[in-house]
Amino acid sequence: MSDPGVDTATTPAVKNLRSKFEQLAVASPVNGPKLPPGLSPRPRATSGTPLSAPASPTLRPSSSSSELRKKPPPPPPPASRGPKLSPGPSPNESPRMRPAVAVSPVPRPLSTIVSVGDREEMHERSQSVASIRSVFTPAPAPLKVPPPRPAGPKPNSPEPTGIHRPPPPIPQAKPQLSPDDIITSPDSYSESDDTESDSPVKPTLPPRPFAHHQRSSSSQTSSEGDMAAALARVPPPRPPPRHRSPPRVVESPDVMTPPPLPARRSTADEPTSAVAPPRLPARPAIVIPPPDPDAERRPLPPPARTIGLGDKLPPARRTASPEISSDEESGDETPSIAALDLPDSSRSSRRPPHLSFGFVGTSEPKITVPTHHGHVVVSGTRIVVATHHHVKIYDVEHSDLPIFSLKKTEMGYGHGIKELRVTCMEFRPCSKPADRGCLVWMGTKDGHIAELDIRSGIVTAAKLSAHIHPIMRIFRHGRSMVSLDEAGKTLLFAPVEEGQDVQLVASPPRVTRIAEKQDFAQMICGKLWTASRTELHAARLQTIRVVDLFTPGAPSRSVVPLEAVGAVTDATLLPSNPGIVYLGHEGGSVSIWEMDGDDGWPTCIEVLRVSNSDVLCLQGVNNRLWAGSRNGMISAYDVSFKPWVVTNCWMAHTKLPVYMLAVDHYGIEKTGRMCVVSSGRDEQVRLWDGLLGQDWVEMELLKREASFSKFRDLTLLIITWNCDSARPDALSGDPANINFLRDALTSVDCPDIITFGLQEVIDLENRKMVAKNVLLGRKDKQDTVPVNGLAGLSEKVTTAYRKWYDHLVMAVRLAMPANVPYTVVHTESLVGLFTCVFVKNAERMSVKDNFITTMKRGMGGRYGNKGAIITRLVIEDSSLCFINCHLAAGQHKTRARNADVAAMLEERALLPVSETEQLAYVGGGDGQMALDHEIVFINGDMNYRIDQRREAIIAAAKANDVEGLLAHDQLLKEIKYNRGCRLRGFSEGPLTFAPTYKYDRGTDTYDTSEKARAPAWCDRVLWRTRTPNRVKQLHYQRYEAKVSDHKPVSAAFKFTVKNIRHEVRQKAKTEVQLQWAAEQERLLEECRDFYIQVAVL
Repeated sequence: MSDPGVDTATTPAVKNLRSKFEQLAVASPVNGPKLPPGLSPRPRATSGTPLSAPASPTLRPSSSSSELRKKPPPPPPPASRGPKLSPGPSPNESPRMRPAVAVSPVPRPLSTIVSVGDREEMHERSQSVASIRSVFTPAPAPLKVPPPRPAGPKPNSPEPTGIHRPPPPIPQAKPQLSPDDIITSPDSYSESDDTESDSPVKPTLPPRPFAHHQRSSSSQTSSEGDMAAALARVPPPRPPPRHRSPPRVVESPDVMTPPPLPARRSTADEPTSAVAPPRLPARPAIVIPPPDPDAERRPLPPPARTIGLGDKLPPARRTASPEISSDEESGDETPSIAALDLPDSSRSSRRPPHLSFGFVGTSEPKITVPTHHGHVVVSGTRIVVATHHHVKIYDVEHSDLPIFSLKKTEMGYGHGIKELRVTCMEFRPCSKPADRGCLVWMGTKDGHIAELDIRSGIVTAAKLSAHIHPIMRIFRHGRSMVSLDEAGKTLLFAPVEEGQDVQLVASPPRVTRIAEKQDFAQMICGKLWTASRTELHAARLQTIRVVDLFTPGAPSRSVVPLEAVGAVTDATLLPSNPGIVYLGHEGGSVSIWEMDGDDGWPTCIEVLRVSNSDVLCLQGVNNRLWAGSRNGMISAYDVSFKPWVVTNCWMAHTKLPVYMLAVDHYGIEKTGRMCVVSSGRDEQVRLWDGLLGQDWVEMELLKREASFSKFRDLTLLIITWNCDSARPDALSGDPANINFLRDALTSVDCPDIITFGLQEVIDLENRKMVAKNVLLGRKDKQDTVPVNGLAGLSEKVTTAYRKWYDHLVMAVRLAMPANVPYTVVHTESLVGLFTCVFVKNAERMSVKDNFITTMKRGMGGRYGNKGAIITRLVIEDSSLCFINCHLAAGQHKTRARNADVAAMLEERALLPVSETEQLAYVGGGDGQMALDHEIVFINGDMNYRIDQRREAIIAAAKANDVEGLLAHDQLLKEIKYNRGCRLRGFSEGPLTFAPTYKYDRGTDTYDTSEKARAPAWCDRVLWRTRTPNRVKQLHYQRYEAKVSDHKPVSAAFKFTVKNIRHEVRQKAKTEVQLQWAAEQERLLEECRDFYIQVAVL
């Protein structure tokens, strides 16, 4: 039964095998079937090959899974591998073992070819049915490539059947391994593989999602020619889409083994045989199935975060609830600053505390100082302004014209100085009271120091070239003087003997070196604080260096604030809070430092955000911390409250940065006043009353208001409704629609004032309508065409406003008695908003100083779909302000709504200045701001929602359990917990009715649309008054009109107006001013003691 094609000699096995490879390599291009591209032409071994040597792996080294995804390069020709093969097999190997016919990679027409040698080999085998069937059965049709599936045994696959062979020299055959087993198990060729299948399996093995070498069928009774023919009939399909991550873990042997060669895995993606290999029993190897595209994808868990003990927790992440839907405009806003970080300024006085020393002329002196190279010092009534070219000395007690004007070339005459270009100034301490605040040291750009007597305008002394570089600062501490130049050189001038004054020429200075080019430097209690922008770390931690100049050899200390802040701009002490240093920073922050910490050096204890604008200068004055900002405002903070309270805030330098704030220490003794001087980008010097005496007088007069005023009560009715673009004729059919206006107007007996605030009068989603209002609406008063003599209604815009105006006029006329007529005093419209104010004719003559305006808040203030209409009324000596607003929509846009409210209440030029006496306004206001008015009402669609599930809200509303929802109302939570909410000073009546939003139009059913918005109290009425007992709410209720997705709301009030008797008030004011004179003396004495304690005086 020997086959001439098989060499039975054992010694030259490698040589004969190599010769067979060479013969087949030459013959295959002519006779062999062609392999598809990507298949390896390497010959395969038959199933009789012994695979029992675990120590000799038989697979060629495989690349990693990432390399297997790439298209493999064609393998080298088999002939080149011959010299690398190991010694031949043992003599017990099967003589029928021979390599399969090599297949040419060149494609040729489909055909079925079975070699003669293969048939003889199959007849010499066990003659199994499966082997014969696999040879003579026609090849199956080409297989469709199914998608990748997890590697696991098929439920319908039969178990392999073992075939036992005679004893040696023919060893027992072992079953072939499936491709999955070869891929996933490192022990593929172990001794446990002792069976071989003789039954074919359905050809359903899908291609691998990445290119792996595949073995032939498990039985291997078919010839290699059959396999090649089957492959030739199946064209190579497109490889399936690769996954981003490999679905299997591939473990491959690392070295080759000598012949007999195992079957080599193919690099093609399609199956290489029409029959699938049998499955082996489960092995300990781990098989990772590919991801199922239809399975539910679950996100990975969030990474674990470690938070140190005492660190701030991150903000709670808002989880989107499927029950809580939001408007199409929902989404969190990204504000530039959280409102809760700012101090409360709702009750601050906006009256500028001007200080005048009584000279004849304007109310304040007009003194000019250059922006970038001008310097100012003040002593009593004398003001010294120095530049690179001149030094001017003013005496504001007599005039705002300079009494001395010195040129730079004249001042140094007689001292050997050609030019005195002043860069800084400071008063020298003097032991004689007559000389205090009269001798000024001036540092120059050339490093000289000169002493000027402001009484005579003469330079009395000079020290030439005290510094090589320009002098940037001169400080006064006790009886010593300190100069600092740009290179970091400091000179400490101290008296030669105790009790003497420091002398510029006679006192030898002590030199100390610090870092150069410091942007900030300040002397505080004998320690020099410096900071540079270049030392602002990437984490915005500003490094501050503190140097003790008065202790020779003392090391400096570097300290940092607790939080990330901007560059340091100024530092100060507060007389009412000694031992605490306040540092101003860019970005609007103030850091608070304890002067003597645990180690004797400053320690930061707190960082506060006080302004949206940069804090450019800082000064402690009496018990207030004054801060100048980049927007031209000066704010005075009361730091005794938590949070801080803004007691005064005024426009000091018209919308231009405030560069300098300084206290006139010598003025306390010379003038008996606390003078604060400021200069800004507007190149003007301003003088302010540091004790805020006028505000103290006004507060005392407010306590005595009942003694010089008469009071009477009036009634007010406010009706607010988001009509959802419904026209007045829609109020028909249902009795709730017909009776709505009559019921609302008669809810209070003949109110003195009636205000209607409507929202969405036009369809805001109708682009044509919106464009008509925006493009054709009135631009200014000149474009307005009054309707019946009323401003606010234009014939150019839609007729919706006109229809509502006519309908409201008719409704008031029908609801009120005929003998109580009303007059429309205000009408105004904004995109969707409409305000109409009625006043009873009997009160019409007492109403004065009326004005109405609008504010746009949509699209960053460019569009009026969101905004407000603000109305001002002055009745006798009381001012009223009505705000009809429509705030930002969206379940989660609470911060955007807060920003809208803040803009409306804090706009400083909202209304024109009142023409009447300003006794009707509060807080030192003049009627330009909404909060200048004594009583403020705000109503409209405020869009604050309820943070609760929709089903829970509806269930509570049906059960009339609205109290349980109050804890989740956004507006009430903001007022209670957000210290920066501008509505915190407002009041609201108890919410005893169901949420007014959102309904299906024409029904009493809450929103059943696809968006399924949660119900909310969007329609609100709030009020604020200076004296709480002067406003009392009579009712707060809703109505059941069904023509809109909102329900109307009305609120009635009884409020008190005053009529001042001016003669009596003037007498009371004189008495209060006398009391202030005594109080001022006490405060000045306290401040003087403090300045002596900190060695400033």
